[in-house]
Amino acid sequence: MAHAATDHHADVKEVKAAADRFTENIGTVIVGKEDIIRLCFVSLLCEGHILIEDVPGIGKTTLARTIARSIEGSFRRVQCTPDLLPSDVTGIHYFNQKSGEFQFRPGPVIANVVLVDEINRATPRTQSCFLEAMQERQITVDLDTLGLPRPFMVIATQNPVELEGTFPLPEAQLDRFLVRLALGYPSPEEESRMLERFQRSITTESVSCVLNGATLTVLQATCRGVFVDDSLRAYISGLCRATRTDESIRLGASPRAALALQQASQAYAAMHGRDYVIPDDVKAVAQPVLAHRLLLDTTASLRGETAVAVIERVLQTVPVPID
Repeated sequence: MAHAATDHHADVKEVKAAADRFTENIGTVIVGKEDIIRLCFVSLLCEGHILIEDVPGIGKTTLARTIARSIEGSFRRVQCTPDLLPSDVTGIHYFNQKSGEFQFRPGPVIANVVLVDEINRATPRTQSCFLEAMQERQITVDLDTLGLPRPFMVIATQNPVELEGTFPLPEAQLDRFLVRLALGYPSPEEESRMLERFQRSITTESVSCVLNGATLTVLQATCRGVFVDDSLRAYISGLCRATRTDESIRLGASPRAALALQQASQAYAAMHGRDYVIPDDVKAVAQPVLAHRLLLDTTASLRGETAVAVIERVLQTVPVPID
């Protein structure tokens, strides 16, 4: 499998250095979870969005705040409830009696990092107002279309345990998230370190900025230039097509999923100092990028099959390109 000459090697080294700084910086607050933090940086490099599916108290909000501070970005939080309206998210035009004219009051979605807490507690009407923001990086309020700041990232959370009074995200919206992550409980050693750190009042406010928007834009462009061999494109396509024909899957990975898998593989390669993608890059990001986009067949769900298991099976059966 041939790859391009390393013309952009210096730029790729900068991506690797930035990834290391980002991981170390967030690690001052989030104990352990290095793999999760690096996948968050993959999402930043791809201008993607993150869905965190985990129980309360794991550190989801802390992670989102820390990401925003690390990239010198603005942070807003949307706490989803069934009575939340789309205008509560995007903003409204109101009549200012002092000036005698209508003015726009921006909503919390106008920020660099937007935490949408318990997104599945919002009604489908409110959930859908995030679609335009996530896909087009803009919002429409009345007849006005407003661009969102760059970088722009939505970090949505949902509780997989307590499902009463929730509205499951439709497949079209799940497809807009680049990755789905689960932080999980810390190990005994990590939990002890966390207790010790927060006893010393280490909070997100103490996190320094290691990147700014301009630098991140350059790194994103570098990742888009990472070389992908034709055999790797065929491998990515083969993985996605295999999910569409798997007997356990009712809805397989979409073409958007294939694009996301390629972008994430490019970012992952750059973070490891390479200006070309190898099969291991694709394998490393396949599960977080693809699993949440698959819709299991009812029979498969009843017998305990999971989308993660399907991805693992597909990775074992689809032929890997050979050098």
